[in-house]
Amino acid sequence: MTCWYEGPLAAFDTETTGVDVETDRIVSAAVVVQQGAGTRPRITRWLVNPGVPVPESATAVHGLTEEHLQHNGRWPAPVMEEIARELAEQGAAGRPIVVMNAPFDLTLLDRELRRHRASSLGHYMAGSSLCVLDPRVLDKQLDRYRKGRRTLTDLCAHYAVELDGAHDAAADAQAALDVVRAVGRRFASRLERLSPAELHALQAVWHAAQARGLQAWFARSGTPETVDPAWPLRPEMPAAA
Repeated sequence: MTCWYEGPLAAFDTETTGVDVETDRIVSAAVVVQQGAGTRPRITRWLVNPGVPVPESATAVHGLTEEHLQHNGRWPAPVMEEIARELAEQGAAGRPIVVMNAPFDLTLLDRELRRHRASSLGHYMAGSSLCVLDPRVLDKQLDRYRKGRRTLTDLCAHYAVELDGAHDAAADAQAALDVVRAVGRRFASRLERLSPAELHALQAVWHAAQARGLQAWFARSGTPETVDPAWPLRPEMPAAA
């Protein structure tokens, strides 16, 4: 029997105007669908004109200028609906969705849906089973004592995954998917008997514990900071309405 990490997976990633899920906007997104390890992926890409200024700091990360997005990007409302419907389709098909640092990308998508569609990600996923695999949460839980950063670039280097074109949504989504497969193989003895649905539930618990640990570390270092324990989606904030 094929283990889940060798079977069908989808992956989702975004590039944005910044790192605040309540106020920043999506400028590009991609969903990668792969029927099995080593098979040719199907990639769907979106380019968005966010309708707000794109900071130079954001352009420096992903290379997408405000001028380029104004000329080539689509208006957000139809794009957000297409993305949400694509994710719902993957959920309905029973494919786990790989999202690196899921509370960022999924929450940002949810806020964009509320902003432009007067809806929510939960509304679109109502008839589907949202099953998320977050390589960041999985790696921190399964190899918790390893020192060093755990960005996608770092995880790719650690698990010998090729990342061709970092900060391109499609490239990052594919790399995150490959990292999850690599994590599955490396920790097969601990993961192969768990279903993706069981892992989804466990990751919510693991992420909450990781958030508490990080918040405690901030407190000890003299720089108190609140770390949201919610996973894979942060609760709605009034400012996002």
